[in-house]
Amino acid sequence: MDLRYLPQDLRRLDEANAEVVACAIWQDEKPMRGLAGLLDWRLAGKLSSLQRQDYLRGEIGEVLCVPGRPRLPFDKVLVFGLGPREDFEEPRFRETVLHLLRTLEGLHVPRAVVELPGRSDAAIQPDRAATVVLECVGTSAAHDTWWIVDHADAERHLLERAQEEQRRARRA
Repeated sequence: MDLRYLPQDLRRLDEANAEVVACAIWQDEKPMRGLAGLLDWRLAGKLSSLQRQDYLRGEIGEVLCVPGRPRLPFDKVLVFGLGPREDFEEPRFRETVLHLLRTLEGLHVPRAVVELPGRSDAAIQPDRAATVVLECVGTSAAHDTWWIVDHADAERHLLERAQEEQRRARRA
């Protein structure tokens, strides 16, 4: 899988050539932050409205799919629940990444814009996040490219770790 970087900027998101955008939310955080907050703004508060109606809770294992068009350049917006912020550790990150991978495979989506779970507030380090994602993907051909949405200071860490993993995979 090819990992690329995108800053948290709506104009730059519009440039990504992907069918799906995916983000995650905490069960105990309102209003939404990170990519979920940006997407909610562009969707005229649709995600917040679903949250107020108790249709979107942010619970572990939850995934919600809403249409992105015409307000976003993506057909689908996927929102994954992370549970309470204080309980988040690497096993939860891995579990959510695997859920994201299975969901994208089920939708037959090889290219996606993704904010890695917990990265909106640095709950997991960027290099470790990239390592776990690449471990979870393994040699699956179902995933072609992910544009990783993150803060500018994480770009170097994400891309370096992704390049190291790709070199290691080629040698194996």
